[in-house]
Amino acid sequence: MIQLITEPYYGEFSNTLIGIHQLRYRVFRVRMDWDVQRSGDMEIDDFDALHPAYLAQVSESGHVQGCVRLLPSLGPNMLRDTFPALLDGQPAPASPVIWESSRFAVDVASDAEKGKHGIARATYELFAGMIEFGVSRRLTDIVTVTDIRMERILRRVGWHLRRIGDPRKIGNTFAVAGYLAVSVEVLATLRKAGNLSGPVLWAPVMLTAA
Repeated sequence: MIQLITEPYYGEFSNTLIGIHQLRYRVFRVRMDWDVQRSGDMEIDDFDALHPAYLAQVSESGHVQGCVRLLPSLGPNMLRDTFPALLDGQPAPASPVIWESSRFAVDVASDAEKGKHGIARATYELFAGMIEFGVSRRLTDIVTVTDIRMERILRRVGWHLRRIGDPRKIGNTFAVAGYLAVSVEVLATLRKAGNLSGPVLWAPVMLTAA
């Protein structure tokens, strides 16, 4: 299941948010050795203060196994404000129909269920959840900064990154920026490859007084 958490529900899902930040610390600081901001065993940066939407891939036991952060491209975002060198002199995306994804992370056991190409089903769920989020908001694209290893995974699953510029070495990784199309066609491809029977995204319903 992919859980969508937006600002009105931060308090209700505080434990899931803690799990997201702990997962990000394990993946980006411990495993990948990136120079990221942290608070104890959690990875938190300035963009988390901008009230982003979060997607959390949650196991049947309630454990956060994957996450991604989503921000509108019209406001502050990582590509424009942290990694402008990846734009190769082009203007940063700024459109109501383009959002930015960042801090994509998955941490599952080696024997976890897999879809096509030997890629974890949790990864397919997160990809599908991102597109479902985009379709629900009538987005055309998700822009992202990722490393070339993830670019290869995206290509294998059928969600091709349209590069903005050439990869550049940032810290200990080769990073690249690009667009990911939001469409029902790509969503169908991902669902088939990941053995997903239908929608994966779950969001709480705002209750109003009668």
